[in-house]
Amino acid sequence: MMKKLALAMLLCWAGASHAAPEPDAFFRAVSVNNASGVRSMLDEGMNPNQPDAQRGDIPLVLALRDDADRVFQVLLDAPGIDLEARSANGNTALMMAAYKHKQDAVQALLAKGAKVNQSGWTALHYAASAGDLPIMKILLDRDAVVDARAPANITPLMFAAREGQEGAVKLLLSWGADASLKSNHGWTAVQFARAGDKPGVVAIITAAQQARAARK
Repeated sequence: MMKKLALAMLLCWAGASHAAPEPDAFFRAVSVNNASGVRSMLDEGMNPNQPDAQRGDIPLVLALRDDADRVFQVLLDAPGIDLEARSANGNTALMMAAYKHKQDAVQALLAKGAKVNQSGWTALHYAASAGDLPIMKILLDRDAVVDARAPANITPLMFAAREGQEGAVKLLLSWGADASLKSNHGWTAVQFARAGDKPGVVAIITAAQQARAARK
């Protein structure tokens, strides 16, 4: 009887030692840039695409948001990683990398096959909002749709105008962004700039529209 009990306890211990890692521990490791811990839990069967229970962030997005660069690389190399997976709010890894000014991460994601264009918000919207010209150029050189329409038909130009990102506005206009487009609320990029009290952007777009009209 004692032998059977000891054997049962041994089997239970062995099973517990190979149990799947706890999601909370995994996401803590991601957030604090614990690359070895994340790698170990992935090896033990943790899903690299599983969203966290609190905010619905996927691991890649969380790593980028929290500047966990070593963990980002571990996740990027993980078998089964889905580069198009979205957090609960719709963010992809490429969007977050663009917003966080992480040019190396943008390049790495694109090299792995991340899509530049998709329905809804795009990485170009995020890069334009952040005013990151180098990342914008990378995306545009990869055929990012310059007038991509996000929910409410907001374009990257509208987003950049609202945030007062003058360099981003100039770059988008030079790539042919249409300043006459309107959101679902009937606003053009100029109106977004006015609402945000960005007179410099208003002047840039107005001058570009006048120059374009003169060429016709």
